[in-house]
Amino acid sequence: MIRVALIEDNRLVREALTAVLNRAPDIEAVAEAPNGHGVLLEGSPDVVLLDLGLENGDSLRVARGVLRDFPGSRVIVMDLLPAHEELQEFVSAGVSGFIMKDAHLDVVLNTIRSVASGLKVLPDQMTATLFSEIARVVVESGVATDPDSVRMTPREREVIDLIAEGMSNKAIGKELHISVHTVKSHLRNIMEKLTLNSRLQIAAYVHKRDTAEEEE
Repeated sequence: MIRVALIEDNRLVREALTAVLNRAPDIEAVAEAPNGHGVLLEGSPDVVLLDLGLENGDSLRVARGVLRDFPGSRVIVMDLLPAHEELQEFVSAGVSGFIMKDAHLDVVLNTIRSVASGLKVLPDQMTATLFSEIARVVVESGVATDPDSVRMTPREREVIDLIAEGMSNKAIGKELHISVHTVKSHLRNIMEKLTLNSRLQIAAYVHKRDTAEEEE
C-alpha cells in the first residue's frame, strides 16, 4: 500500500480527495493537514500531496519541512495555475512530482504511483526555454475563442499580456502591485472567459490577437 498524506487547507477538497484516494486498491490516505505537516508524524507517509496555494502562502516552507523531517517521503505539489518560477523553486527544494488540480483521476493516481516508485513526474513543458516555442505551436494549432467576442477588464488584459511574456504569478503581482492570490483570481476569470485551460493557451491567445492586429 502507498501511504499518502494530504496538506490542503480547503476542507471540502481535502476530504473529497481523501475519499477518492482511498477507493484505489493500492493507495491509503493516512493523514490530513490543513496548513502544515505536524499531524503527519504518526503517518510516516510514502507520498505527501501538498497544495501549492495554501492561504498562508507557506507552501514552499512546508515542502522543505516535510522533506527535512520525513526523508523517506516524497512530495507532490498540486496547483491549478502553475508558474515556471514557482515550479523551479519547488523542484530546487526537492519535490518529486506535480499534479494539476483539474487533472483526470487516472493522472493523479498514476503520478502518485510513479513518485512512490522513485520516479520524478514534473511538467517539463513549463521549462522557460520552451515556453515561447510551445506557445507558437499552440498558436499554429489554432485557438477556438474569437477574440472579438470576449470582453475583459483592463486589469485582465494587463495580466494576460504579462503571461504572454512568460512572467510568473509572483512577478505579475509585483509588476501590477497586487497579491499572488489576486493574480490567480484574474487568471481563473480569464480562462473561463476565453474557454482556455492553461497559461500556454492564454499566451497563444495573446500572440494570435497581436498578429491579427498587425495584419489590420
